[in-house]
Amino acid sequence: MENYKILIVDDSKYMRFALRRILINAGFQKIEEADSGEQALAIYPVSKPNLVTMDHNMNGMSGIEATKNIVKLDPNAKICMVTAYDNNEDFVKEAFHAGAKGFIVKPFKTEKVLEAILKLAGFTAAVIKQG
Repeated sequence: MENYKILIVDDSKYMRFALRRILINAGFQKIEEADSGEQALAIYPVSKPNLVTMDHNMNGMSGIEATKNIVKLDPNAKICMVTAYDNNEDFVKEAFHAGAKGFIVKPFKTEKVLEAILKLAGFTAAVIKQG
């Protein structure tokens, strides 16, 4: 997992910090951050992360629009949408139609975050750093 790159996209510094902490504690080491959809689009083609966590509701470009644009750049992009809307069927359809392949629900629960990330990344829970 130490060579696996993750890009965290969220306009909230606190949310980026919280996700980063969960991922580092699980053993991920290559983590980049973007504070907007626009910044994510600039970073993605240069960094080529293996996985992106994308906040749904951001100032400026929405997470849905950023996801669509990243998928245009890389149809195989693994994007995990971060949202507080876990029971909104229309939102889920919209996110998957845009190219999201997973979900993380706020407020964060470490086990649920890792479950979503590991599933999308293709890792098993057995690879999580014990500490």
